[in-house]
Amino acid sequence: MSEATIELDSSTAVAPKCSNVNNNNSARSSRVGSASSGPDSDAECQRFGWCGWNPAWLQRFCTAKWALFWLCWGGALQGLIVNGLINVSISTIERRFGLRSRQMGLVASGYDLASFACLVPVTYYGGRRGASKPRFIAIGLIVMGMGSLVFLLPNFLVGNYRATIAEANVCEPTGLPFNSNSSQSMTACELNAMGEGQGENLTWTVWLFLAAQLLHGAGASPLFTLGVTYIDENVSKKMSSVYLGIYYTMATVGPAIGYVFGGQLLLIYTDWMTVDPVQLSLTSDSKVWIGAWWLGFIFASAICLLIALPIFGYPKLLPGAEKLQLERVSEAHATISEVDDSSKVVRGLPRAVLSLLANPTFFFLNLAGATEGLVIAGFAAFLPKQIENQFSISPMYSALVMGLITVPAGGGGTFLGGYLVKKWNLACRGIIKMCLLATTVAALFTICFLVSCPNPKFAGVTTGYKMQASSDSPALVASCNSNCGCSRTNYDPICGVDGVMYYSPCYAGCAKEDHANSQKRYHNCSCIEQVGWVDEGSQSSEAPHFRPDATNRKCESTCQTLPLFVALCFILMIFTFLATMPALSATLRCVQDDQRSFALGLQWIKVRLLGTIPAPLIFGALIDESCILWQESCDKDAGGACLVYDNFYISRYMWLLALICKLGSVVFFACAWWFYVPPSKSSNANGKEDVN
Repeated sequence: MSEATIELDSSTAVAPKCSNVNNNNSARSSRVGSASSGPDSDAECQRFGWCGWNPAWLQRFCTAKWALFWLCWGGALQGLIVNGLINVSISTIERRFGLRSRQMGLVASGYDLASFACLVPVTYYGGRRGASKPRFIAIGLIVMGMGSLVFLLPNFLVGNYRATIAEANVCEPTGLPFNSNSSQSMTACELNAMGEGQGENLTWTVWLFLAAQLLHGAGASPLFTLGVTYIDENVSKKMSSVYLGIYYTMATVGPAIGYVFGGQLLLIYTDWMTVDPVQLSLTSDSKVWIGAWWLGFIFASAICLLIALPIFGYPKLLPGAEKLQLERVSEAHATISEVDDSSKVVRGLPRAVLSLLANPTFFFLNLAGATEGLVIAGFAAFLPKQIENQFSISPMYSALVMGLITVPAGGGGTFLGGYLVKKWNLACRGIIKMCLLATTVAALFTICFLVSCPNPKFAGVTTGYKMQASSDSPALVASCNSNCGCSRTNYDPICGVDGVMYYSPCYAGCAKEDHANSQKRYHNCSCIEQVGWVDEGSQSSEAPHFRPDATNRKCESTCQTLPLFVALCFILMIFTFLATMPALSATLRCVQDDQRSFALGLQWIKVRLLGTIPAPLIFGALIDESCILWQESCDKDAGGACLVYDNFYISRYMWLLALICKLGSVVFFACAWWFYVPPSKSSNANGKEDVN
């Protein structure tokens, strides 16, 4: 990093060049009385401002509290975008662009892939003496904002979403019976080839989403590496845990805000600027409704730029940080001097890796972190979608449920775990035992995923037409609609008065369509049992008329198990996050002091490679295995979104994944506790380690 010249408040003179005051170098220089730069020069380098403009009134912000304030917003914004807005929009994006869950799993993994790839260069160049950590963090926020802009590009690169066809999608007898779905699909694809344009392949958008996630991962990588170090360097050792606790708590609150905010945006129609959904008789209760999933990323990218601006203004070290670093150097001076030669560091690297891998407690804590990371990353990406499909609720309501669970359970569990370690003054063995007990309880509450609802009634898929028994494979064509010439590319689901969903008015055999009260109503449906004459004009002077056989609404679910699921999932999440901070503390305590930074980096690599990177891919593939009706596509390689899931299998798959991961964590924590050998008690009079 080039040296900067700093302008004085009201003087035109140029201040002396900033000395190298970062990290331990400045502390050592001050200890030995180096006169290379005076205290006035150091003070100028520790002023808040931009490009030499640092007036006195801005210096009130040059404190650790204000730095923490802006970093907290950065951490919360990362969670809001990556774990909030994106995760709550996964099912909507799949339906909008015809993508499968395994494809969105690849997109979700892109964040951790980029974050993993940027770990070494960001920590190396950002951690060098003289490097400005705030500048790296601010640049990362700008890159993350660029990622949000790229993420919303597919919405503007494709045409308007065709939620429903403009003309009436009703049964028009052709006189030629269709006996198989394949013949219908052939006819639909022939129409598309002639220019009807209803089968556009949009799977190429997955690469744009992946590129955006790579930018998100690269931009966020300095936040929880250099950001943590910057906080730790500029506060006392005693206050460091408090500041970092606040920082990580805000990072946990971010996804919850994203869930709630993103869910509300899904109530707005995706093409609200050019299309009036009322004219299409569409509301957010319709199965083909697509909300404005992209709108939140515009706000997120703007906020990224706004937060980057003040972070850019912070110096390499805050005023008073040198004294704090001097104390820390005094404690570890002998160790540092022993490895001051870079060649010794290079030669000692393989030995350090082998030393940590030979530490059984550290090794098993790493494996426990990987299994916990796998289950947390997988459910963070796909739990909103599972709730939406399992309990037949809207994406907005599913996002609200996730937000209400995440804030108190995730944030509260993280805070409570760190508080209990300090309150009980636990030593390393006690901390590992606490992690073991919390994970065991969490494993028991994975039964929440066994709480499911029966499959919604869908004619030709989960139930037969006119309440007849369904076949093993989807059979949308029946005697009541075989001569209608229906196309599977026209997915326009309706709810019949019999409480059954139908693929489209055509597949329900409906002969007439009308519009009333912002909804489409269908009559004379040959596949729906008639209910007869119903008086709907009792509250007006209008004459009674026939009740419609179906409407373009989603059938209401009669399943009432959602509150039970939320309660059990809440307990599961509390005990899951209860072990996160203690596990981090145990990792730091079970290694030598001079190995802590390297141990955390090594653990971070293992958790990413074995946990968070493959997690969305595994979860997405199993969710796809639960699909029983896929969206029709003329391009066999295009895939297509799932239209109907089997609730039984999706709940069992999720339960098995959660149970296997949790049991793995229990085994690994138990092994870490069993193989742990405490140090001699000579270091402490009472035999207990310092919590700090």
